[in-house]
Amino acid sequence: MRAQHEPPQSNGASEEVRPGNAALTALLTCAMAFSMMQLFLLGALGPRLVGELGISPTVLGLTTTFGFGTAAVLSPLGGRLVDRVGPRRSTVALLLVAAASLALIGSAPGAGLLLAAVSLGGLPQALANPATNKAVLAAVPPDRRGPVTGMKQSGVQLGAFAAGFPLAVLAGSVGWRGAVWTAAGAAAAAAAWAAVALPPDAPSRRPGLSHPVMFRGTVAWLAGFSLLLGSGIASVNTYLALYGSRSLGLDATAAAALVAVLGVAGIAGRVGWSKAAGGPGRAEVLPAWLAAGAVGAALLLAGAAQLHALVWAAAVAVGVFAVSGNAVSMVLVMKRAVQGRAGMDSALVSAGFFAGFAVGPPLFGVLLEAAGYVPGWLLVAAEFAGACAIAALWALRDRRGKAASA
Repeated sequence: MRAQHEPPQSNGASEEVRPGNAALTALLTCAMAFSMMQLFLLGALGPRLVGELGISPTVLGLTTTFGFGTAAVLSPLGGRLVDRVGPRRSTVALLLVAAASLALIGSAPGAGLLLAAVSLGGLPQALANPATNKAVLAAVPPDRRGPVTGMKQSGVQLGAFAAGFPLAVLAGSVGWRGAVWTAAGAAAAAAAWAAVALPPDAPSRRPGLSHPVMFRGTVAWLAGFSLLLGSGIASVNTYLALYGSRSLGLDATAAAALVAVLGVAGIAGRVGWSKAAGGPGRAEVLPAWLAAGAVGAALLLAGAAQLHALVWAAAVAVGVFAVSGNAVSMVLVMKRAVQGRAGMDSALVSAGFFAGFAVGPPLFGVLLEAAGYVPGWLLVAAEFAGACAIAALWALRDRRGKAASA
């Protein structure tokens, strides 16, 4: 087992490096957007779904639990699959399954099929980070990987923007089902794009060459950080629009616009902070600082109960700080990955993130029904504070380890 402070053996790329280009970055950004589109659509369209399908806020939170619980369980398998078959086939598969999941969500007559469709959507989530990280390692020169990673990770927030603005506006004219079906068609089109645009995969690995599932060193710390970070982010994503609609007096379109604002801020934050993480030693300390900023964002959400305008500043702060933390953690994964294991290491860190997405909203929903939104946002602040503590402890230990080695 590699020591905590030992320098990485490789960046994880075993294929020949090809020049990065704007088309590749755009495609990977779309793949990340569609991998989690269902989460943002359910959050942005939450007020419409609660009314039309007759589901409670707790059941709305359970949709996130089912989707990300599935993603957390499947992530190690997804990482092994990506390492074996390559990023091109994996990316095409994740987009096709995302399209199927969205189509089923748009057809759901009630909570049962809705939860089943969301569970199916856990598979593309499990494949997304391993597949796109491997594609970056295979096709992008090392000095460009930070910015490209930040841009493709911002695809998740691009999905949030699409759900919160154009698709929410479309739902106002064609209904929420028509908006979700439109997203499904776009995901299928992106799958066709990936099939023709991505470079061919290397020959498949034999089963005996698969890496074991092992939380070790940096991966273990980042998985713990991601668990708490994901818990808080998922609660915000799931309940922000409902909070604006039911507690702050916003109409359904304005409430969905909160998700769009969060998405735009997340795009800027992920691109900017991932680029900054490329500097020496910056990727190691940034997660703690970003989680600290996320604590302030959660407190702004709580304060919005008294001063409603604060909710817009809070949405921006969640995007800039909390959402960006996940992108920086992916930069760290690629910096520290053992040769040939980038897919598995990405998957294990993602499993922690998805587990947080699975447990966060139900806890928030229970607290919401018992005590209201403000205690829920304070719970989110506590989760972000825990993520900050883990990241700070890891950074300190990592620095001490490097000093001892020197």
